[in-house]
Amino acid sequence: EMKQYNLHCNIAQTLNIIGDRWSLLILHQMFLGNETFNEIKDRLEGIPTNLLSERLKALEADELIERSIYQSHPPRYKYVLTEKGFDLEDVFNSLILWGQKYLNTCYKKLVHKNCSSIIEHRYYCPKCSRNVSVNELTVINPEE
Repeated sequence: EMKQYNLHCNIAQTLNIIGDRWSLLILHQMFLGNETFNEIKDRLEGIPTNLLSERLKALEADELIERSIYQSHPPRYKYVLTEKGFDLEDVFNSLILWGQKYLNTCYKKLVHKNCSSIIEHRYYCPKCSRNVSVNELTVINPEE
């Protein structure tokens, strides 16, 4: 089991939930529509079955996925992302964008469906109704 970060930090605490080996890849397979244990296992070459079982239980306990039975004898389950799990879409897309830019071999590109052009990440402020640049961002404590 992965050691937990004991830091008062969103990044550290998020990594406590999704940062162990295989977890994001499992979630990503579910995001792509693979719902059964075997569908996920078959698409993640090299993942031990006991580790996949362990990760699925942990992701369910953290409410990122839900398990439902689809066959009773023997019991077989399907796994689907919760809203909390689906909200990792921006994390997946950010990793794809980073990989496009920095990996020696680019495996995937994030593009606009309509025109196939590579997209750029933007930050938007709903209060000001405008895009903001990275140098206009700051991190504050929630109490502020």
